[in-house]
Parts: sequence; structure tokens; C-alpha cells
Amino acid sequence: MESITTSSYSVHFNEKAFENLREYLRNNAYSKVFVLVDENTKMHCLPLLEKEMTKEISFGLIEIKSGEAHKNIEACNHVWLALSTMDADRKSLLINLGGGVVTDLGGFVASTYKRGIDFINIPTTLLSMVDASVGGKTGVDLGSLKNQIGVINQPQMVLIAPVFLHTLDDRQMHSGFAEMLKHGLIQDASYWQTLKALKNLKSVDKHIFTSVSIKNKVVLEDPTEQHLRKILNYGHTLGHAVESYFLENNAKETLLHGEAIVVGMILEAYLSYKLTGLPLVSLADIKSSFLNRYEKVQFSNEDITAILSNLKFDKKNSHGNINFVLLEAIGHPVIDVKIPPELYVEAFAYYKE
Repeated sequence: MESITTSSYSVHFNEKAFENLREYLRNNAYSKVFVLVDENTKMHCLPLLEKEMTKEISFGLIEIKSGEAHKNIEACNHVWLALSTMDADRKSLLINLGGGVVTDLGGFVASTYKRGIDFINIPTTLLSMVDASVGGKTGVDLGSLKNQIGVINQPQMVLIAPVFLHTLDDRQMHSGFAEMLKHGLIQDASYWQTLKALKNLKSVDKHIFTSVSIKNKVVLEDPTEQHLRKILNYGHTLGHAVESYFLENNAKETLLHGEAIVVGMILEAYLSYKLTGLPLVSLADIKSSFLNRYEKVQFSNEDITAILSNLKFDKKNSHGNINFVLLEAIGHPVIDVKIPPELYVEAFAYYKE
């Protein structure tokens, strides 16, 4: 499989991934190499990486706790201090081995440690392979508010090895698959049809290349999210508000990112039907396709009020406006749509039907 070239680095797939890593390490005289993991990737993924690393390359290991609840400045401080303790200098390299929390946080740590050291991302979840692999977004949450602190900075390379998918449970796989379905909704109606027809996710790895290609095409046209790149946020304005609410509420079971974004995509499909001309048949298709795969989340009126109060913290807001990405048809998004407040309650009512 061919590599995908972004504006400043390459995404390497399958057997080429580790070949390119070995060659890169041989050709670049880094003073020290560090690998960032969480407890899960340390157990399940690090042994696979160690088999592929050249024997002459030694590395320092830094571990953080897994999960969105630990994607914060406190964890960054832990990693910064570990790098300092192990004498990392500006010619050091950080390899981030993990899901989106590890790659987002590790990229931010590398981008800010001694004003910036090189980093490589090795995403190990389906979500991080198709989402965090392209675009250079790094950062952490501010309390329960998603991705409020961060910078856009590119890695030296990204390695996508589907062997890591064998370490994931079904729930994690479906969380990542939600982002792949989003790529079809915002760019390619035929891709949407192909993915929703999959009976199970055992063969999903052959579609990862397509999702990464779609995201890369969008990012190349708009690297700093001024116009087109905003379409990648479809489902994420309300989805992030839902995710943050369930993260901060101890009485609720935390939702995985993809599970919250599924809710957001259904809600925003309804808003699209009301505001941007999405046909009713397409709205019904989106809702049924998601709810055939993902369990419906229960919301009380109090939940909905709290979720909507989170919208004001969305990082895409500008000049006091909450900006949405909606659909005029499957594969045809519209950016910067303002929503009449009464439609939010209507959208949740439609979701709950």
C-alpha cells in the first residue's frame, strides 16, 4: 500500500510503516529517543513495537494513565518532568504509541518541550488511525471541556499498522468506525454506502486508507481550519458537548468519543433537514444506520439543558456565534450555520423518538 503524503510528512501503512521507522532512525542522529505509552499500550502494543525497533536503538519509556479523563495539563506536566529527568534535549525524539489521548497529548508535549522537539505518532486505535493521523492537531482538555488547549504542529511521520487493531475490544472499534462513517457523510456518499453495508468490522482495515485520504485532502486545502477543514467537525459541536457532559457527570457512564459523535451526527442531521435542505429520506437513513449499530443514549430534560450550556465553550465559536457544519445532502456539507435555539430541543426530541 502506498504512503500518503501530507503537506510536511508521510503516513506509512502496514509493512512499510516499520520499514520507514527503522530507516528514519538510522538516518537521523537523535540524542535520545523516548516512547510515550499508557498502561494499555505498554502491555499490548509496546512489545510489538520493540520487535520492530532496531536493536541498536534504545529508548526511554514514559507512561501516562489511559482515558480522556487524563488528557490534561497535569499529565503533560508529568511527561515534561520525565523528559527533563531523563535529560531530553532539543535533539530528542518522542514517539507517541497509543490512541488519540496519547497522540494528542504527546504531540502537544513535544511541541512545547524546550520550545519544540520532533515527534512521531503511532496510533493504535481505529479512531486515532483515521482521525488523529492527519492534521497536526495536538492538545489537551481544560477540565471536561474538549481540546481547549493546544497547537497545530506536524509530526515527522505517522505509522499505521493494523496489527494494533487486534488489541482492541468491539466498543473501541465501533468508536473509531463512527469517524469513518462521518468521512462518508461529509465527502463521499458512495463511501457512506460502502461502510454502512459492512456486517462486522473484521475487514475495516482495508478502508482505513480511504478515510485517511479523505481527511488529508481536506487538510491540504485548508491546513489552519479557516474554511473547508471545518467540515471535519460535522457532528462534533453537539457531540463534544454530549461527551463533555458525560465526562464531568459522575452519575453517568462515560461515553467514548465515537459514541458521543454518533449522537451529534444524528442531532445535526436533523438540524440539516430543518435548515439546509437535507432530504427527509437521507435524515432517516442517517438515523437508522447509526442506531442499528450504536445503542441509543438516554437523555432527561435536565441532561439536555446541561449539554446545551456546554455549547458556549466550543472551540469553533467565533464572535459569540456557535458555528455548525450541516449537510445539504450526504457528501455535501455546509459550514458556519447558525442555529435557532428552539431547534436544539426539537433535534433531541427527534433523536429520542
